[in-house]
Amino acid sequence: MGFLSGWMTTIGAIVKTFSFSDAVDIVLVAIIIYYLFKLLRQTRAAQLIKGLAVLVIAYAVSAVFELTMVNVILTTVFEFAVIILVIVFQPELRRMLEHLGRSNISKGSIFSSFSTKNDDLSSVWSKAINDVADSAMVFSNSKTGALIVIERNTLLTEIASSGTELNSSTSVALFGNIFFNKAPLHDGACILRDGKILSAGCILPLTDNNHISSSLGTRHRAAIGMSEESDAVVVVVSEETGIVSVAVGGKLIRELDRKELVDKLTTLIIPDDSEKQDLFTVLFKNRKEKDDE
Repeated sequence: MGFLSGWMTTIGAIVKTFSFSDAVDIVLVAIIIYYLFKLLRQTRAAQLIKGLAVLVIAYAVSAVFELTMVNVILTTVFEFAVIILVIVFQPELRRMLEHLGRSNISKGSIFSSFSTKNDDLSSVWSKAINDVADSAMVFSNSKTGALIVIERNTLLTEIASSGTELNSSTSVALFGNIFFNKAPLHDGACILRDGKILSAGCILPLTDNNHISSSLGTRHRAAIGMSEESDAVVVVVSEETGIVSVAVGGKLIRELDRKELVDKLTTLIIPDDSEKQDLFTVLFKNRKEKDDE
């Protein structure tokens, strides 16, 4: 009873000193932990975390049973744990920071629409989307492999530099020449920026996701890998089956027809009217409303 009474007293003291800032602090930490687990789930990092947990348990056991040598070794390892974790989790940490950089806070309509999201660019993208969809259907019928990367907020300059620079408008004929199976650029990816073909014959990073179906080849693994490392939308046509797919956010959407492909790309690439407010519209919206009153 004495223990229970002391425990209740401690809880009461904590409740009395608990403030609004403490609640905000707890909620923020919970959100951070949740998103960390969400980012690390189904990656190699998940297995590494399990291995780290084993080391922590081994350290606790060595301390309890006075296993001196094991304890010393593990203590030394944990002393350099921060450096070790940064090295081991470097790909995951980089991906996490890229996700934060691509969040809605950083790419809100105030900034993004001020530079590129305007009516002229939307019309260019509309033509490019239709050209990509028409080309994908042609490739699907002829079972010609194709890989078309559509750049969004994350710049793919480094990836584009691995191929041949084109800087040309889109057309079904040009896509056909690029991915013709005897053409020198057909094995690589084609990158679109601002509704135009930036580069072709580019080399993409392959995904490390071991949960992907073994029936998917290198082209699809490259599409998924590119969508994992950036916010790009990747259209991929299977050379074996002719199936048209879209990779976005590390996920693969398969067996799309022309209408589904156009609708999907339009939704992902062309902003809604509500997102087309420029910088000055956002800054002076409230002032204009007051003047109207």
